[in-house]
Amino acid sequence: MELADALSLSKNLLTQAGIPSPEADSYWLLAHTLSIPKSELLTLLTLGYQLTEEQARSFRQNLDQRVKRIPLQHITGSAGFRRIELHVGPGVFIPRYETEQVVQIAIDILSELPGIPKVADVGTGSGAIAISIAKETDAEVYAIEVDAAAVKFAKLNIRSLQASVDLRIGRFEEELPKLRDLDLIVSNPPYIPIDAVPLDPEVRDFDPELALYSGADGLEAIRELISLAPLSLKSGGWLVLEHSDGQSDLVRELLLSAGYEEIRAHPDPAGRLRAVSAHWRN
Repeated sequence: MELADALSLSKNLLTQAGIPSPEADSYWLLAHTLSIPKSELLTLLTLGYQLTEEQARSFRQNLDQRVKRIPLQHITGSAGFRRIELHVGPGVFIPRYETEQVVQIAIDILSELPGIPKVADVGTGSGAIAISIAKETDAEVYAIEVDAAAVKFAKLNIRSLQASVDLRIGRFEEELPKLRDLDLIVSNPPYIPIDAVPLDPEVRDFDPELALYSGADGLEAIRELISLAPLSLKSGGWLVLEHSDGQSDLVRELLLSAGYEEIRAHPDPAGRLRAVSAHWRN
C-alpha cells in the first residue's frame, strides 16, 4: 500500500465514523505506525513511500481502533501537553488544551512571587499540570491523586520526564490539609453533572468517571476545594480552578461567599470562560 493511499483511506473512514479531525488523526496514526515524527510524513509522501506488509497490517489495526472511537492517545500511548509528552492510556484522563491555559494562569501568578513558591496540583491524573509547573518554574511542586490507574501513569510520567514532583496518594480531602503554607493550589477537578453524559464517545466511554462527574450540578468537588484550600494556603496564596463552560458565574459566587478576593474569570482562546483564579487572605 502506498502511503498516500493509506492516508486517503484513513481520512475517508474516519470521516464516515464521525471523527472531528480525520486528517490530523490520520497523520498521527501513520506517524505512530511508522515510528517517525509527523513532520517526516510529508517527505515520505512526496517520495511515494510504500508501506511494508507489516506496516500496512499494523496501520489497519490502528485505524480500525480509531474508527471504533478509541481515543487516538490510547492507540499511540501518548499525549502532547505544553512542552512535554505524557504517557497515557486506559484509566487516566487525557489532558486537554484548555488545561494548558490553566497551567499558564498558574505560572503567570508564580512568576510574580518571591523565592521558591510551593504549589499543589489536586487530582493530578497523568501529572500534566504538576509536571509542567515543575519543568517550567522553580516551584516546589506537590501532586495529589487517589485513583490507582491514574497514579500508575503519574508515577511513570514523573519518572520518565525527571520532574521534581512530590506525589501524594490518597483522597484530596485527606491529603491536601497535610500540606501547609502553599502559595498556590491548582486543579482541573471533575465538573460534569452526574446526569449530563458527554456526547463524544472518547470522553463518555474512555475517560474515568472519577475525573468527569461531580454531583448533581457538577460543582461538588469545586465546593470542597474552595472550602479546604484555606487550610493549606498561606495568607496571600492563590487558588486556580478549571471549570466547565457556563459555570463561571456560579464558581465566582462560591469563591466570593467563601471570602476569596481578586476573583478573576479567564477566557479560553474561543472566548469561553473556562477557569478562575482567586486570592486568599486570612
